[in-house]
Amino acid sequence: MKYIKEACAEGYEQAKKAEKLGADRIELCDNLSQGGATPSYGTIEYASEHLDTDINVIIRPRSGDFIYSEAEFQIMKKDVKACKDLGVNGVVFGILTEEAEIDYGRTKELIAEAHPLSVTFHMAFDEIKDKYKAIDILSELGADRILTKGGKGSALQNLHMIRELITYANDRIIILPGGGIHESNAEAVIKETKAAELHGTKIVGDLSR
Repeated sequence: MKYIKEACAEGYEQAKKAEKLGADRIELCDNLSQGGATPSYGTIEYASEHLDTDINVIIRPRSGDFIYSEAEFQIMKKDVKACKDLGVNGVVFGILTEEAEIDYGRTKELIAEAHPLSVTFHMAFDEIKDKYKAIDILSELGADRILTKGGKGSALQNLHMIRELITYANDRIIILPGGGIHESNAEAVIKETKAAELHGTKIVGDLSR
């Protein structure tokens, strides 16, 4: 069954392995053990120069929650602009309010700053209570996809919810399942959710080898 395989890769070397293993797209990050953070400018530039696979760069100034100070937000905007200047395929970010809802104003600003790059709203989405309303907002703002486990735990524990989200999105925005997905269970996830894209660190093999 054909689907787009997005591999999460920490740094250039893992990204290169992912490309060789057949990734259709790479989410490039740093500090993966803490959920991922923005890689260095040099890493992004080198990867964009030496990889043929589409690169989406995570825009996250630190680990922890997704409620950012004004300084952190301005840094995110500068990182998005740098990614656009370097000509990568897309950026990946998520900003929430203290009420665990989408920070509408800042998300709108980042999407505008990123244009015409592809935009993925990452797993900050899983902390939002009303996921259907969040899909409405993100599709309205022009985001291209939402990376989600479907709730707490791994994607495999939330396949029914992921399928419901895909049905609700109705092609307005891509729902990208991730979290515990790898080569051996990818077909089962596709069968249960009808997802067109999958995300994982081992979706194309074990990048730690």
